[in-house]
Amino acid sequence: MEEDETAREVNRIMEYHKLIFNFILLAILLQCVDVNAAHKEMTCGSAVKLVNVKYNARLHSHDVKYGSGSGQQSVTGQPSKDDVNSYWIVKGPHGKECVRGTAIKCGGTIRLMHAATENNLHSHQFPSPLSHNKEVSAFGGKNGGDHLDNWMVVCTIKGKYWMRDEQIRLKHIELGNYLHLSGDVFGRPINGQYEVSGYHNTERGNLWKAAEGVFITPKKN
Repeated sequence: MEEDETAREVNRIMEYHKLIFNFILLAILLQCVDVNAAHKEMTCGSAVKLVNVKYNARLHSHDVKYGSGSGQQSVTGQPSKDDVNSYWIVKGPHGKECVRGTAIKCGGTIRLMHAATENNLHSHQFPSPLSHNKEVSAFGGKNGGDHLDNWMVVCTIKGKYWMRDEQIRLKHIELGNYLHLSGDVFGRPINGQYEVSGYHNTERGNLWKAAEGVFITPKKN
């Protein structure tokens, strides 16, 4: 009986310390995370949903492969705003680290890593399945990928940094195409989701804006 009581006491102490640890961790995170999206810079390490301005669909991916082209993980536009597979983590360009909290400059090069699968937003010469623009996929894994994962942030308002309340375009560094929704919609197995592709001209279908997310507070210079 004494051993049982001792074991229960040890468990109570462990649970108490776990609670204290989680409280401290939460406090630290709250100091790093900025919940006010207005007039703030986008930063490395932030997890964000990007919504297409024309079609009100969020940039999305999932463990569903294209049935043609590269056969890589598909990227779509998701009409629902609640799907957790629409989060992307802002990273530095391929081969370069971006310090957590670093503000992203207009004209800067980034990668977007799909939070759920850890593959990078990617494009290449394969034709997209519906519009026959350039295919956009998710590729490479957390520690993989290549230079075809690199995208330039093209700001639409004159300024130094990508602001979270601003419409932007993402231009593929290698191909020069813009991340784009044409309005073409898939059938099964991703019924109702929009095709995402790379398109050579600027138009409203390649305007994007930050929506929901966990935003890392910009570092002070």
